[in-house]
Amino acid sequence: MGSVCVEVAVNDDPRLLTALASLAAQSRRPDRVLIAAAPSTPETLLTESTRRFPTLRIDAARYPGGVVAARSASLAKVTEDVTAFLDTDEVAPSEWLARLLKPIEAGTAAFSGGPTRPLRPPATSIERYYVALEEAIYRDLVPSHIAYLPLQNTAWLTRELKHLGFDRRIPFAEDHDLETRALHEGLRGEFVPEAWVYHDKTDETSFLRWARKRYRYLTAMAMSLTKNGELGDRLRERRTPVRHPLRYVEAALKPIALIDARLRWRRLARVRVPA
Repeated sequence: MGSVCVEVAVNDDPRLLTALASLAAQSRRPDRVLIAAAPSTPETLLTESTRRFPTLRIDAARYPGGVVAARSASLAKVTEDVTAFLDTDEVAPSEWLARLLKPIEAGTAAFSGGPTRPLRPPATSIERYYVALEEAIYRDLVPSHIAYLPLQNTAWLTRELKHLGFDRRIPFAEDHDLETRALHEGLRGEFVPEAWVYHDKTDETSFLRWARKRYRYLTAMAMSLTKNGELGDRLRERRTPVRHPLRYVEAALKPIALIDARLRWRRLARVRVPA
């Protein structure tokens, strides 16, 4: 197996230190950890990250824009053979990276990914909804259609990742767009159920903030589906609904998000894809 870089994009989130602690405890230690920081991230947090974990080779750099822009711009700094992604709100068990890399090591996949588990039992209605939603994604969607795999627990052959790049016109669904384009080019992705990470959603306490985030995601997903010619297939899919009252709110948001997405993409399709 070649060298591995784990990238962690951060936007002023102190949970970065917890994520790094889990990387320091990996049985398969990454060759380098690249912290792609948005401008609002305090310098003290980046300094503490490199000071606290001397056993990790950590490179931290700032990039303009938000997390998606930082992740996209930082690709130029990756020189390792494989690039893995972990978010600041995730904690990886010690065998996570070794398990995640197995399909790529075996040469059976160009990218791989695993599921999430709640960091602790959900205490609020919003947390319970996120837990139910993520369980449904990894149970019902990802095994049959790998393009639904969230980016934050994936690994990629770096050469393929750089070739595809991120389309920054579609933030919040750039992972779906990336994976869809990978599949269109004949690359194989593999779901690795045992390569799970803990996901901390305990900071989600505001209904309005949740609704705004879900609307942004629904709009971005519809844009990705429209761009990649898969909107019709998505609309024809039959799914088992998440058993939670918030699904009715999300169902009401979807038609509005779809119209918004079609209008946005019609305008953005004429714009050059950002590097």
